[in-house]
This record gives sequence, structure tokens and C-alpha cells, in this order.
Amino acid sequence: MLERTSRWLAGVALAVAILCAEAAGLAPLPESLATGDNQYRVLGSGRMRWFGLHLYDAALWVSGREHGWDQSFVLDIRYARDFYGARIAEASADEIRRLGSGDPRRIDSWREQMARIFPDVRKGEHITGVFRPGLGAEFFYQGRPLGTVYDADFARAFFSIWLDPRTREPKLRAALLGQR
Repeated sequence: MLERTSRWLAGVALAVAILCAEAAGLAPLPESLATGDNQYRVLGSGRMRWFGLHLYDAALWVSGREHGWDQSFVLDIRYARDFYGARIAEASADEIRRLGSGDPRRIDSWREQMARIFPDVRKGEHITGVFRPGLGAEFFYQGRPLGTVYDADFARAFFSIWLDPRTREPKLRAALLGQR
């Protein structure tokens, strides 16, 4: 009986998370994340524009009350236009380099790993990244697993693109952290 009740509650929690995300115009978390040990909630969301062009919308999901590098969190990006996966990897490596998060050879290795993982995306599709403290980063495309980079330094450097105080987009960072 307890097991059935637990499964029912997990199902209700998943349904509520999906409904809340849809109501906010956000993509729901991949099912494996929505039903895992961490109960994620949206901390904040925002829009990335470049010279007025809408590139993507992003949402930060956290398992606690706020973002912290000592706990898992999820960054979901829904693209507003088509992008090649290799270009996403290159732009990410450029930002990691700009933030000074690693030596050039290591960043090149990370770029190659991202290029193997990130698919080409079309308008309306999304890539979800999961920060796993001390382990690395896990990626999903349209809710399906893409791959994992088992490197804690990479994970910190990658998510710092959006969450580091030196980000290129401080307004988006503030929105993601719920600091509007």
C-alpha cells in the first residue's frame, strides 16, 4: 500500500511540475529529472537577445530555495531559431575561454566533447543541461538523453556562461536567479 501511495504521489508531483512549466511557457523537465530524488522548481527564466534578435529562452530549475554550486540544478534552453550543434559548442567554448575557465587545450577538448553531444536544433526545440556537483554535466535534447561529460571543472565552466557574475548577459543571469 505504501509503495502504491508513493508512486501515486510521484505521479501527481510530475503532473504538477509539467502543468506549472506549461503555464509559465517553459518546457517541462525530462521525465527522468522530474521523477528523481531531487524535486526541482523554477527559480527564474529569461530571454536572450543579440542585437534585438531573439535567440533563446532559458529557465533555471533548482532543488533548493536558491541556486548553489553545491547542489544539482537544471538549465533549460528553448531555441527561438535554428542553430547547428557545432556552432553551439563553439560559442560555448568561446564564452568559457572569455571567462578564463581553463587552459586553451582543455577548453578545446571540451569544445570537441560538446560538438559530439549537441545536435542541430530547430526553432522551438530545447536542450536541457543538468549540473551534477563534483561529477559533471548531463544533457538532454527534447527530453531524451544526449550524453554526459564527466568533468566537474567542465560543468562549472559551462554553466558559468549564464550564472557567473562576469557573464556577458547580466540581465539574463539576474532573471535566471530570480533577481529581477
